[in-house]
Amino acid sequence: MEQPATTSAQATALACLDDIQPSLSAWTRTIFDFGETAWREYRSAAWYVERLKREGFSVEEGSGGMPTAFCAHWTNGVGPTVGMYAEYDAVPGNCQDAATVKRPRPGLGFEAGGHTDPHSGLGIASLGGLLATKAAMQRHGVQGTLRFTGEPAEKVRGSKPIHAARGYYDGLAGMISFHPFYMLPLCNTARWDTHCGAAYAMIYRFVCDEPEKWVRASDGAPIPQAHSAVRAPGANDALMTMYMASKTLRDSMLPHQGGWSISEAILTAGQATADNLPAGLAEIQYMIRVPTIAMAEQVTDVLDRNAAAAAAISGCRYERHWVSKSRPGLANHAMAGLAYEALSTVGPPRWDEKAKKIAREIQVNAGGTAAEHPFIDELERLIMPQEAEAILRRDLPPSQVNSTSDDYTDMSWHAPTARFYVARPALRSANGHAWPGWVMNALGGIAATIDPMVT
Repeated sequence: MEQPATTSAQATALACLDDIQPSLSAWTRTIFDFGETAWREYRSAAWYVERLKREGFSVEEGSGGMPTAFCAHWTNGVGPTVGMYAEYDAVPGNCQDAATVKRPRPGLGFEAGGHTDPHSGLGIASLGGLLATKAAMQRHGVQGTLRFTGEPAEKVRGSKPIHAARGYYDGLAGMISFHPFYMLPLCNTARWDTHCGAAYAMIYRFVCDEPEKWVRASDGAPIPQAHSAVRAPGANDALMTMYMASKTLRDSMLPHQGGWSISEAILTAGQATADNLPAGLAEIQYMIRVPTIAMAEQVTDVLDRNAAAAAAISGCRYERHWVSKSRPGLANHAMAGLAYEALSTVGPPRWDEKAKKIAREIQVNAGGTAAEHPFIDELERLIMPQEAEAILRRDLPPSQVNSTSDDYTDMSWHAPTARFYVARPALRSANGHAWPGWVMNALGGIAATIDPMVT
């Protein structure tokens, strides 16, 4: 594909990015080192708010009632409003230093939060695009408004459904959604037809607060702690029954057609000693990722029945607490075309010899072999959206419209949305060697390896 000509406004934006490149690199490392998990991104959100104010934006802190969210605006006369956003939440159990060996960030353990995708680079890359757009609008008299939202808790699909429901995406002429590459063939391209699907997330809480009702009254031991007394099974038993029943019945939840998944995490268990006391509280979260809302509702019905049955046979009651709901994404070819045209103008990222040397060192430290070309070839190639779409559809039935999961999809119901991906560092594997998780996390924090994506 012939590289499109650069307009004067685009040239100004690119020059701005060149000027602020050292700052973008330092800022990426700052957010990476914060490593704050969902709904706890207080330092990260405060950093963005302060930075945006310095850049001349008006900022609403705590937008949508979310303490670590924000909504910023900058206006240059009457014109359309364009939306962009930052994510900045990290993932528990993924603490990794920006180093070529496996080690947590200073003063922390491996179970602390760490950036995986990495959202540290996602947010700062988006901020760089925002500031470059602002510079071009100022220099060339382009009228309009920039809206930049801070989106916490993406890993639990937290903020975007709330921002959407409360009108923060209304009135946008377009929304630009960027994400670091995480699966082939969606690398240095834009989504075309098949956008991410629906997702429901909920917590089932089992509570055993009336254990005395499990057995009939008797003249036995006066205290329930008597080791020979019969006691209610309790919340732990309810949780394990729920866990196993939902695993066993998974084949009966949805047809074996298309791609869907159900993930779970045990959040709370125990709440008792081993002194023959029933556990009072146990919680399990489910995340349902499916192509359609109807499928999500069907799985929810099954999980509700399982929870009710598990509670009943364990002397408990149960509660269902919603974490999030998000809709399947809507395609917009005009926006996808614009995003890919802009991506073609600047070309794919390039990794220099310094980055490759670091990558080789990581390959050896992670149990592999150093390669002359340590990164996968796709990182420095563009792929047209239609071509990526054709590859993506090979494993999907024709009737399946949406696939995989991300909560940018809610934006697409309120504004024309472009979803595009830029390569992040990923290592070539020889002889089927599987890289441990810390490798990708480290590559996302080391400036030489992550800066080509960000800047």
